[in-house]
Amino acid sequence: MSGTGLTIGLGGSARHGCVALSDGAAILGVCEQERATRVRAAGFNGTGLPDEALDLLLGRAGRARSDIARYVVAECDSSPEGASVVHLDRHRAHASAAYFSSPFQSAAIVICDDSLPKVSVWRGTGVDLTPIDWPWRGMGFSDLYVACARLFGFGSEAGEQRFEALARLEPDHKDDRLDNLLGTDDSSLRLAPDWEACLTQWFLTETASAHVARAVHAAAVQRRIGELLLFLLARVREVSGADCLCLGGSLFQHSSINTFVRSAGLFSRVFVPANPGNAGLAVGTALHEARRPPCPLSAFLGPAYTLDEIKSTLDNCKLPYNWVSESGAVELAVDALQRGRLVGWYEGPMEWGPRALGARSILANPFAPFVLENLNRFLKRRDSWRGYALSALGSGVEEHFYGPMEAPFMECDFRPMDEEKFRHVMPSPRAAVRVHTAGQDTPSGFRNLLTAFGAYSGVPCVVNTSFNGFHEPIVCSPRDAIRVFYGSGLDILLLNGFVLSK
Repeated sequence: MSGTGLTIGLGGSARHGCVALSDGAAILGVCEQERATRVRAAGFNGTGLPDEALDLLLGRAGRARSDIARYVVAECDSSPEGASVVHLDRHRAHASAAYFSSPFQSAAIVICDDSLPKVSVWRGTGVDLTPIDWPWRGMGFSDLYVACARLFGFGSEAGEQRFEALARLEPDHKDDRLDNLLGTDDSSLRLAPDWEACLTQWFLTETASAHVARAVHAAAVQRRIGELLLFLLARVREVSGADCLCLGGSLFQHSSINTFVRSAGLFSRVFVPANPGNAGLAVGTALHEARRPPCPLSAFLGPAYTLDEIKSTLDNCKLPYNWVSESGAVELAVDALQRGRLVGWYEGPMEWGPRALGARSILANPFAPFVLENLNRFLKRRDSWRGYALSALGSGVEEHFYGPMEAPFMECDFRPMDEEKFRHVMPSPRAAVRVHTAGQDTPSGFRNLLTAFGAYSGVPCVVNTSFNGFHEPIVCSPRDAIRVFYGSGLDILLLNGFVLSK
């Protein structure tokens, strides 16, 4: 697109509304509505737009709404005014996000979402994305995952994440009884009429006393869902002849499922985008409109704030603070981690995916004796059996963990080679853990922090959980970070070189 006209990709009209700002050739910025409004999972406003996120991105880019040439929307129920509007099929938007942000020049693409047709298959070659005829009937894999989470008592918001966390405690468990209950062919799930009743009788009444006692059963159910998915993917491999695979849709927000696919070895390489869910639709619509070949997309395309803006916020709040260099910030963070403190780390542009990757993170020492208790009881107020993700340099992952070669978006699970060494951060001895492999796209200060902490501990690895308050999304602005710091159990905040402590 020529001139100053901008393309605005939109997705998540009902939940997890998101904006992607494009100049027609590149994605300039991405921001979810919840990060701007501070309301979790916020969708679009009555205007048909996620206005706050849109205006935030435009302001950061020095542009205005008058610069917008067109909106590309992944849902037909949203028709914003003020520019031309292009509507894109939701599954095509998912496929575009997965393929056009991948490193592959050709690939098969599989979408498993909670929207119709539930499952779709595509082929990407160069700038072309074409559907493969794959008529799917009835319930999809995402629906089945949600239904199983509810059977285990996780029916509220984020219930799927709690179900996955429970299954992660005993990831190797298998139950052959499930084979006759949950099946599939290549066009539908084949579920026994009484499958829900059987699961309730077998698993829930047997271990009704404690969530942690249900971990083996949750793991078995999750494993069976993964096996059914692999049956579909084997057929996709056969039909498409593709060597590479891209995955999109809500099912692939689960790192356990992604790990199952990668470890199966059906495809030589498997790619999952930074956000395969609702918010990723906005990126998919913008990339589809750009008509450019696939190219990896940074996970750090959210709003960024200058040092002057941060200082102005601190002065406006009349807060005492110090300023240090990047090396000074790393030194303070490592010292705090050594003493078992909880560190708020804020650096550069915000991550646009659902997980903290070193720009808006809360960090802890994985080798501190009370790390899980401090995180679950005093910081996040989560179940005592919940585990936490780790960030590590690639060399540290290869040396200390079993798992995929890399997981730049924290999209896969790993197993520690030395369970005893990581015992303090493991909620059970056999638990799996999500790991973020910090590469060159990761903020430099955070990479240097991992290096420095590795020099102290022997492992360039820290606990990394999202920087947010209770029932809030990840912080976006410096003001968000300051408010959460003083309203939580954090001990020190390193804010792009500005230091606040309690």
